[in-house]
Amino acid sequence: MLPWSAELAGTLNEQVISSDLLRGNPLGDPHERPLWVYTPPGYAAEPERRYPAVYVLQGFTGHLGMWRNRTAFEQPFPETADAVFAGGQAPPSIVVYVDAWTSYGGSQFVDSPATGRYHLYLCEEVVPWVDARYRTLADAGHRAIMGKSSGGFGAMITPMLRPDLFGALASHAGDSLYEQCYLRDFGPAVRALRGYDGDIWKWWRDFRSRVPFTNPADALLIGLLGVAAAFSANDDGTIDLPFDPRTGALRREVWQRWLDLDPVRMAAGHADALRSLRAIWIDAGTRDEYFLDVGAAAMRAELSAIGVRDDLIRFELFDGAHGSLGYRYPLSLAWLCQRMADG
Repeated sequence: MLPWSAELAGTLNEQVISSDLLRGNPLGDPHERPLWVYTPPGYAAEPERRYPAVYVLQGFTGHLGMWRNRTAFEQPFPETADAVFAGGQAPPSIVVYVDAWTSYGGSQFVDSPATGRYHLYLCEEVVPWVDARYRTLADAGHRAIMGKSSGGFGAMITPMLRPDLFGALASHAGDSLYEQCYLRDFGPAVRALRGYDGDIWKWWRDFRSRVPFTNPADALLIGLLGVAAAFSANDDGTIDLPFDPRTGALRREVWQRWLDLDPVRMAAGHADALRSLRAIWIDAGTRDEYFLDVGAAAMRAELSAIGVRDDLIRFELFDGAHGSLGYRYPLSLAWLCQRMADG
């Protein structure tokens, strides 16, 4: 495996989308966002042909440029995705890489008065923008969404909320079953905030004044702040933590707002949407540090409980932890594209 860029058989078009919905967002983050649109081999040669589309969401603290990151013995996803189509492993499709970065490290792909309208941005701006400029099959049955971690969470909830837009999903270690993946971090966060008088904003000012991640608690606290900004912001943009930062006591009303956005708990209320999907891929690593293998199993069980047909679901727990799962992206991509082509 070569440690430098491979030539693609298809074309990765690097675009910029200007978002009216993100303009003037509370964090002052850019309203002009990069958007990568991959077209498969043969796209230019068949000007009448239309294609399914798969939208790719990044994980927390991820941004679009990181899809190009190269590590030893591992190819970046744009290259392995290209190989899926070049090698005939799946029907040719368009792949859209979406950027939803915020100054807190991510948006969770939801609308929030503390960060911005990222769910609407994806659904009401990005999807129509792509459909207007590329030869997509512009219906839910030929439009899928996939992602890892926070991106996997976004991939699970978006088709629940917008089954008119997305008809298939793949979640790799997506955030779910919050009493396992989030609640366990509240005690360590209280300890970390003792050095900041229990004030997460004091930590935030410190974080922004120095080299990031030089404090061992930085990753924990940026994740906590980012998710709280997405899940438990007030109408005025202020953010409530789901626990008392000095005592650790659970703030049950705030915690309930988080639980209301747990995919496992959302499923029953969106059963019709989930049953209407063409394909659902759920996976995680058996040693996931955030117990997202437990969440994935809970989500799989909930899909059965609400009557999603077994033949529409691909569920697997792979050996491994939360990282180094890039090898699974082309597997789910090929499966989604095959299932969209079958319908």
